[in-house]
Amino acid sequence: MRPFSTILMPALLLVLLGAALPASTRAAQPASTLSLEQWRAERIAALTAGSGFLTLVGLFWLEPGRNSFGRARTNRLVLDHAAMPRRLGDFVLEDGQVRFVAARGARVLDSLRSVTAALMQPDSTGTPTVLRHGAVEFFVIERAGRLGVRVRDLDHPRRRDFPGIDYFDADDQWRIEARFEPYEPVRQIRILNILGMESDMPSPGAILFEKEGREWRLDALEEAPGAPTLFVMFGDGTSGRESYGAGRFLDVPRPVGGRLVIDFNRAYNPPCAFNEFATCPLPPEQNRLSLRITAGERKFPPAGAEH
Repeated sequence: MRPFSTILMPALLLVLLGAALPASTRAAQPASTLSLEQWRAERIAALTAGSGFLTLVGLFWLEPGRNSFGRARTNRLVLDHAAMPRRLGDFVLEDGQVRFVAARGARVLDSLRSVTAALMQPDSTGTPTVLRHGAVEFFVIERAGRLGVRVRDLDHPRRRDFPGIDYFDADDQWRIEARFEPYEPVRQIRILNILGMESDMPSPGAILFEKEGREWRLDALEEAPGAPTLFVMFGDGTSGRESYGAGRFLDVPRPVGGRLVIDFNRAYNPPCAFNEFATCPLPPEQNRLSLRITAGERKFPPAGAEH
């Protein structure tokens, strides 16, 4: 569902440390601040990497049979991009598999190897086939049983001119010890994505925490068995005002002895906050809180920055 952990936090290369403090200042900060600073730096590194969501320029859903791809309007999949030829090739969808066939004379690379045809493994396999033409990369994604082609431009101005992320002030009061209420058996929760597609995700339990004199509840999701963290999607009283309207995401450690720490300072925007070609899941209705969570990432772009 969430390509940001396939998608959403790819290889973390420490670049663009715009929010980092000078070394002399960092040394005087408590360990919790250093940890949050590193998390923010890695978050920015993931967004600005070649595989980050700032590079996306297209998303096309495939129909059975031959789907021509290129810049000309006569193609079924039209990408109006300077690097694209009139026709780059065809995506052929048959029996649930996608094969790309390059047009005659089109230079398409798989890593550094020139290819004329390739079977496209989708991102749901964990190792999608990524093909490249110039600065344009493309690969197959699978969402709710549908197959589509996602396109990146590694030279996209959105990536080159990234203005950074705006945050609420870090506040230890939003780092809260919570209790975990397991679901036995695990519940399947219906999740809707921003395109209206539905799928079920397993929820091993709920996170319960206290704030402003009452108890609040968030259903946690499990993206992969044995993963070190659980995944939480939530909306709150800042959504659509100070923070992204569709809600935010949070990764939390698995509970130990029925307890865990939920740190809202690490709440982050979904890919759809940065790019219209993402397919973000939306928080389930029970995870939309009236509580104003003034922690984590604010709306993008930062106040005063141009789109």
